[in-house]
Formats: sequence, structure tokens, C-alpha cells
Amino acid sequence: MKKIISTTKAPAPIGPYNQAILSGNTLYTSGQIAINPATGELVLDSIEAETTQVMENMKEVLAAADMTFEDVIKSSIFIADMNQFAKINTVYGSYFNEETAPARETVEVANLPKFVNVEISMIAVK
Repeated sequence: MKKIISTTKAPAPIGPYNQAILSGNTLYTSGQIAINPATGELVLDSIEAETTQVMENMKEVLAAADMTFEDVIKSSIFIADMNQFAKINTVYGSYFNEETAPARETVEVANLPKFVNVEISMIAVK
């Protein structure tokens, strides 16, 4: 049985999908981009600020399912420019305990929604 997870503390979906789906004890999140949920505006001041907004959005989606980054078992990071990897990785890494960090892939893509620079999705288990 699936349960729709939704919070106003993260950006509303911009298409026919939900912020996350809880199936049993496993949470599947949709990708988050750097939309400030309070203003609806993209945060593109720097790649660090953009990645921070993505992770803050993800934190709120996880919280809506009563989970934290410690519950994340898999992350997928999509970036527009692999040259930005180190900066994105530094911000991303600050949200995890390195010893218990999830599995992950990082992929460079041609384009992302709203032509942002980074999108992150996660799978978490409680």
C-alpha cells in the first residue's frame, strides 16, 4: 500500500507527481531542485547555495515522512556540469555522517527541469 507524502515546507510538484511515496517502510522521493518553497523562486546565487536549497527541500520531504538523512539508503544526483561536482559534493556531504552515508550515483545530464544545475532524489528506509 502506498501513502502520498506531501509538505508545504518543500516546493510543490511542477508536474503530475508527488513529493514522495511511502510504501511500507520505504520512502521514494521525487527529485528536488532549488526552488525556495516560501517564494517559489529558484535559488541560483551559487552552486553551493543551489545545492543547499535542494538539500533543505529534501530534508523537509524526509521530515514529512518522519525520517532524516540517517534513514537515506540511496541518493541520485543529476548535475548539469561535472566541473561543479566538488562544490556540490561538499554541500551534499555536510548533511550526512560519512561513516553511514548512503549509496549514491552522480550523473552529468544535458538539461534539468527549469534548467537548474543540480537535482537530487533519495530512497530512505525506516
